[in-house]
Amino acid sequence: MNIDTVVPVTPNPKVEEFRPGDTVRVNLHVREGDRERVQAFDGVVIRQQGRGPGASFTVRRISHGVGVERTFPRYSPLLESVSVLRHGDVRRARLYYQRARSGKAARIKERRVVATSASAAASTPAPAEPPASS
Repeated sequence: MNIDTVVPVTPNPKVEEFRPGDTVRVNLHVREGDRERVQAFDGVVIRQQGRGPGASFTVRRISHGVGVERTFPRYSPLLESVSVLRHGDVRRARLYYQRARSGKAARIKERRVVATSASAAASTPAPAEPPASS
């Protein structure tokens, strides 16, 4: 018996597609006592792990000179949204080497994202027809 058949996975429509190396903003529901609020966590995705209901991803950022890593379950109901702020160009799936780097050495090149053909066609105006000559 497979866990995927027992626990249905419903993807959150507010979670964008992302890859390791991308800079993301994760908005998460946080409960403090009797009130609940949304807290943002910005950072670089250093890994994605697993498939199905147990999938997770880890985001790393530098806060007050200290590296902070946080792992989020991909299909958690507490996950409000994940938005990609910057697409990173990396050659590895696990960016653990970033832990030993700081400052300029920790920079990640930006990846150019090509728009899909449907959205590119919608945003590009149709060519004007030449005037009819008589």
